[in-house]
Amino acid sequence: MEKTIIDLQEKELARTGRYYRHLCWMAVPLLCMSCYLYGLRPLLLCGAAVLTGNLCDRLVSLLRRRVYQGWDFSNESFALVIALLLPATVDWYVLIAAVMAGVLIGKEAFGGYGSYPFNPAAVGYTVAAVSWPEQVFRYPQPYTAIPLWDASGVPVSSTIADTMRSGGMLNLSAMSLGLGEFAAPMGTGAALIIVACGFFLWAQKDIRLSTMVSFVLTSALIAFFFPRQAGLMDSSLVSSFWFRINCVRDELLTGAMLFSAVFLFNEPYTCAHHRIGRILYGVLLGVVTMGFRYFGVYDTGVCFALLTLNSISGWLDRTELRLYQLLHRAPDEGEEAAQ
Repeated sequence: MEKTIIDLQEKELARTGRYYRHLCWMAVPLLCMSCYLYGLRPLLLCGAAVLTGNLCDRLVSLLRRRVYQGWDFSNESFALVIALLLPATVDWYVLIAAVMAGVLIGKEAFGGYGSYPFNPAAVGYTVAAVSWPEQVFRYPQPYTAIPLWDASGVPVSSTIADTMRSGGMLNLSAMSLGLGEFAAPMGTGAALIIVACGFFLWAQKDIRLSTMVSFVLTSALIAFFFPRQAGLMDSSLVSSFWFRINCVRDELLTGAMLFSAVFLFNEPYTCAHHRIGRILYGVLLGVVTMGFRYFGVYDTGVCFALLTLNSISGWLDRTELRLYQLLHRAPDEGEEAAQ
């Protein structure tokens, strides 16, 4: 039985392993931008995350008495995504605990490669967010000198989230938002780089646009017609059109929205697999994410929304398959009845 499971996992690894390798490579430009904004500490944090993920993989292989798969970069990709979702001032123990939770609880506890129902990176991040919110949701300003080892003395704040939650508008230029020059998780602010990474992954056929586009459009429509900014709901669409467009920009470019759409939503084993299911999956992700952002207490509610939707992604696939079978079975049955 154990050999059957291992053979099945090796077959799945051969099919989807390139996705995780490409994900690791796409983390490199984001890491470079993060080092430009915050110094060398992000490089050390990401290195510690990758090392932790790799050691967890080797430990599980030893405990389960299976050969360590050196070409399996799934744990390393999960670790990098978790690290990039955290601030550059996060303590080492929080980062290591998040990676261990993502790999051991989110992945290995469900049987390992290809068997987990929830995105392991989102699991690790949410564990850290719930356990250490003061560490996860407070960020340093870009270009702040951050010590390599102990960053406890660096000033941090949650200005962006507090401003938007209180109904204010961000006083940031489009270029600053596009380059990530604001207090945010160290790898999620550079929207221009994230979009470029998304196009590369799409060109390599590692991700599908249906989920991402439906998520972005749904989130944008909610932000446009139901803006959080004070006074806009009471004004007409014509008079407040450009203010609402700015609200859409601010919502999409903060809170790890684009980062999650590119690096989290298309995980091969936790997303919907059929086209209509993926579109509905993205729409529901947009609705639930905006619900967390509007009424929740956490800045990056998109990760919590992702875990919520992971629980029904399989149901979406099964429902679409049943509808397809019913629609294509009805004419056949009608023809048989006529004969």
